[in-house]
Amino acid sequence: MKKVMFLCTGNSCRSQMAEGFARALGQGAIEPYSAGLMAAGVNRHAAAVMAEAGIDISGQRSKEIDWDLLRTMDVIVTLCANALESCPVTPKEIKRYHWPIKDPVGATGTEEEILREFRRARDEIHARMEFLVRDISG
Repeated sequence: MKKVMFLCTGNSCRSQMAEGFARALGQGAIEPYSAGLMAAGVNRHAAAVMAEAGIDISGQRSKEIDWDLLRTMDVIVTLCANALESCPVTPKEIKRYHWPIKDPVGATGTEEEILREFRRARDEIHARMEFLVRDISG
């Protein structure tokens, strides 16, 4: 089983969704973790759109990066440029992926328009996660 860390700025949305998908799709292949440069709480819109996909992330918690834990990962996935630039140099045996997914947290408009942005991010993460699970599973 591969230890995978998903990183973004606030660990409130994209990395939380990625952790949720990794738990659901990577059972037996992935031991998922997520963190952010700061802990901003799990976004209610992220939890809502993941529930629509049949995945409950409401029990996950927002965490700041534990640098010692990060160095124990097999794979690190950054989900934004800020996390990519701020992630420290890690041992070369840790595989790195960068998924530049637009942050839906800044979405404005009606509730439906905001949810549409969260669904877009969710669906992008889901598609990339399917690739990651296949890649890790060999």
